[in-house]
Amino acid sequence: MSEISEELLLGPLHQWHVDHGAKLADFGGWLMPLQYDGGGVVAEHTAVRTSVGLFDVSHLGKAEIRGAGAVAFANRCLSNDLSRITPGSAQYTLALTPEGTVTDDLIAYLRADDDLFLMPNAANNTAVVAALVAARDAEGAELEILNLHNEFGVFAVQGPQANAVMEAVGLPQPSAYMSFVDTTVTIGGQEISLTVCRTGYTGEIGYEVVPAWADTAVVWAALAEAVENAGGRAAGLGARDTLRTEMGYALHGHELSTGITAVEAGVGWAVGWKKESFWGKDALAAQKADGAPRKSVGLLATDRGVPRAGVDVLDAGGTVVGHTTSGTFSPTLGNGVALALVDPTIALGDALALDIRGRRLGVTVVKPPFVQVNVKA
Repeated sequence: MSEISEELLLGPLHQWHVDHGAKLADFGGWLMPLQYDGGGVVAEHTAVRTSVGLFDVSHLGKAEIRGAGAVAFANRCLSNDLSRITPGSAQYTLALTPEGTVTDDLIAYLRADDDLFLMPNAANNTAVVAALVAARDAEGAELEILNLHNEFGVFAVQGPQANAVMEAVGLPQPSAYMSFVDTTVTIGGQEISLTVCRTGYTGEIGYEVVPAWADTAVVWAALAEAVENAGGRAAGLGARDTLRTEMGYALHGHELSTGITAVEAGVGWAVGWKKESFWGKDALAAQKADGAPRKSVGLLATDRGVPRAGVDVLDAGGTVVGHTTSGTFSPTLGNGVALALVDPTIALGDALALDIRGRRLGVTVVKPPFVQVNVKA
C-alpha cells in the first residue's frame, strides 16, 4: 500500500478495519477502507446486489441547526424545499454558490421545526457549516449551528437482505423511502440511542444507522455478525463507488463541484424552483431559462475497456464534445460505464468515443441508471 499521510483523520472503527485486512485510502481527508482481504471490490459489490453489504461511512459530515425557525432558515439557504416534507422525513438537497455551482450535496433530516440534522460530505462539512453560520449572522437569527463531525458514526446496510439484518439486530426498519426514526435499542447488553434512516447510495433497499461515536464498536459488531450470517460481507468505499456509478448517482468532486452548476449536473430535481430564495437561485434560474452549456449523460461502453474519469469524449468526427466525470467497470453488467458532461446537442443513442491514452473506446449515450433500481423494493 502506498504511504499514507499522518494528517488523515481516523474513524471510530479504524482498528477493526486494520484487523480485517482493509486496504485503506484517503476519502475527504479521512483514512477509510477501500476494500477488504478475501474478495475485493467485485465480491463486495456483488454481495450488495445479491445479498447484503455493510459499509462504514463515518467519515461523512454531521451538523445540526437548532432553535426557533431552524427549518425555515435552512429553507432560505439550501436548494430543495423543506416544506415538502414533515418531521421524520429526510431530503436530498444542495448547498450552492452564488453562481449556482455546488459547494456540496447533503441529506437533511427534519426532526422538528426547530431541529434539523444535516449530513454533508466529509471534505465539505466545515464549508457547509461556515456558510450556514455566515447566513445566520447576516440575518441576525438566534440559532445554534453545530459542527458534529466527530460526534456520530454512520453505517450503511445495503442489499436484498438488509431487512433481515436489521431485524436480527433489533433495529427498526422505516417503511417509507427517505424516512427516519430516532430510537433506543439494546445491543450487546447496552442501551444505545441512534437514528435509522431508509436511505443509501447503492440503488438497493437499505438503511443508514447513525449511533454516537462512542457506541460505534458495539453497533458495528452486531451488524457485522448479522451481515455475515445473511451471506453478506463488509464492503469498502471502492464498492460503494462502483455501485453508485451503476445507478448514475452524482458524487461531489466528480459530477458535482464549484465548477459545475446544479442544472449542468442534472440535479435540478433537488431544487425548489418556486421557493422565494435559496443560495444561487438567480444564477441557476437564469441558466435554466437560457439553457446550460453542458449536460450530464450516461455512457455505456460498446468496446472492451474501462472508462475513467477525466478523459475526453469525442464525436464521430473526433471533435471533443465533453469529458467524463466518473468511469468504471460495472460488475453487474460486466461492461464499462461512465458519467460525462457533454455538449447539450448530444442525444440519447449517439455513438461517441472516449480517448483513453490515445486509444478510442466506443460508447453509446444512455440515460442512467445502468441497472435496475431497488431502493423502494
